[in-house]
Amino acid sequence: MLRTVRWGARIDCSAMKTFDELFAELSDKAASRPEGSRTVAELDAGVHAIGKKLVEEAAESWMAAEHEGAERTAEELSQLIYHAQVMMIASGITLDDVYAHL
Repeated sequence: MLRTVRWGARIDCSAMKTFDELFAELSDKAASRPEGSRTVAELDAGVHAIGKKLVEEAAESWMAAEHEGAERTAEELSQLIYHAQVMMIASGITLDDVYAHL
């Protein structure tokens, strides 16, 4: 199924992931440790390195929102969400742990 997003692009919804699906995929990579996985490399680098990536992606999301428009902001926010979920896995936190605070 195709869907038109706010900035006019048509995207294939069958390729989209939910927060839960992304977390499950990242958790699986953390457990199976596929060679060459960016997720595994980031987990191996540790919480400090992951935290630096979170700060970087948060700043890039902000700058995209200020200067680059909705599509670029969405891209940067997707990267922020990815790194936030990697931090969750590194810290032993589940989505339910986070949902409990929303």
